[in-house]
Amino acid sequence: MDPVVLNTLEVILNGLMAGVMYSLVALGFVLIFKSSGIFNYAQGVMALFAALTLVGLQTGQVPFAHLINAIFGTQLHHFGWELPSILAILGSMAVMILFAFLVERYILKHLVNQEPIILFMATIGLAFFMEGFGDLMWGADIKKLDVGLPQGGSFWLEEQTMGWASEGSEYYGMYIDVLDVWATMIAVALVIALTLFSQYTKTGRALRAVADDHQAALSVGISLRAIWVIVWAIAGFVALVAGIMWGAKLGVQFSLSLIALKALPVLMLGGFTSIPGAIVGGLIIGVGEKLFEFSIGPMIGGATENWFAYMLALLFLVFRPQGLFGDKIIERV
Repeated sequence: MDPVVLNTLEVILNGLMAGVMYSLVALGFVLIFKSSGIFNYAQGVMALFAALTLVGLQTGQVPFAHLINAIFGTQLHHFGWELPSILAILGSMAVMILFAFLVERYILKHLVNQEPIILFMATIGLAFFMEGFGDLMWGADIKKLDVGLPQGGSFWLEEQTMGWASEGSEYYGMYIDVLDVWATMIAVALVIALTLFSQYTKTGRALRAVADDHQAALSVGISLRAIWVIVWAIAGFVALVAGIMWGAKLGVQFSLSLIALKALPVLMLGGFTSIPGAIVGGLIIGVGEKLFEFSIGPMIGGATENWFAYMLALLFLVFRPQGLFGDKIIERV
């Protein structure tokens, strides 16, 4: 087989894996928008905060250590124990559930039936608050995250594909990151579970009712406050999963919150209200940017992955503003 064809196939596979990683972040946006009509700008920071909390619990780090040391002149940094990964993950999830309660109690409760732009501005303020709070609580240094997931290239795949190229060509086999494979399997399981929850449970139907009309949902006995706590807790769980995958791949650092920006074109392609659309949009973006960088990038100076996704999303918006799987726009004439 021609090495160029093999290289292209390798780029497509890596693009699919990268797309799934984008989709993990986009899922959190979709969940909150689908069930409450709020575009949650803080979703990327939620992933960062969840990853910071996970590392802090794993390593036994003292929360607010820098602040405590500055005030009392102490030298506290760690408790002297470490938690197993599974206990640290459960503890981080408990923190995200507590966060959901606090957001509902002190922010969303006061914004019932307000204009969407007001709710959106509230999530912007929440994002900056969480970023500063996470810095104060766990420190701003880059942290390594390891929950036991395998990382690095798949030697088995490299050995299996090494002989695919024509004889005499310099082809060393396909490189696929094992962590990306795990992220793909976890994302597929999440999408199936969330889709079933949304379509076939009473709570899932209540989430959609709240998104359509707050007052109408309240009038039929749906507890708006309980629904918002549930959906923000689920979004916190998705943020934790995304934080684990991205933190293990890139390290837990404050630039991790910027992955939310790459989720925006994913949402534009897939649709803001579609859980499967978040995955499909992510795959299109992942494959598209990798193929474009591989084929066209060298001709125009490279670094096309920084902007290609947004250009592709802009083209989709022109022809299908609601996205591939979004709700159809129906207007009375």
